[in-house]
Amino acid sequence: MTMAATQQRYLVQQKAEYDLMLHPHTESSHETAKAAHISENYIAKAVVVMDVSDYAIVVIPASNWLKMDYLRHELNRDLHLAAEDDIAGLFDDCELGAVPPLGPAYGIETLLDESLTSVADVYFEANHELLVHLRGENFRALLSGARRGYYSHNSYLDSAVERPHGS
Repeated sequence: MTMAATQQRYLVQQKAEYDLMLHPHTESSHETAKAAHISENYIAKAVVVMDVSDYAIVVIPASNWLKMDYLRHELNRDLHLAAEDDIAGLFDDCELGAVPPLGPAYGIETLLDESLTSVADVYFEANHELLVHLRGENFRALLSGARRGYYSHNSYLDSAVERPHGS
């Protein structure tokens, strides 16, 4: 298994230093963290949201839930989670369910959760068996144009959050 061509091209164009880490096949970021022995706090998960006009990617830690009501209010948009079929069309060179947090590589508006702006190492799924590892500053440089905010919450008990598909 290899990384999607769009992701790899973007990493090379941006001169990002990264390495790849194989792990057993997984179907969710939670499973990936467990299989790779990495805290979910360091795995960047892309949640695709949409409204009637466009898509956006919200990049949050795999340990967190998206605060959809906050996001709607903050952006003043009627956003909802994108359906799996919609997502597949946006990332046609990626495995279904392995959405990269590299919105700029795909020309998609990207929002970065502040909780990922202070971690030393960031990982994201290239596919269901491969993680990309970057130093935190390299990951943030890849998303330097992303809007930042507190878009997620690390509590499974908070009723104001929605858990995205494949979490």
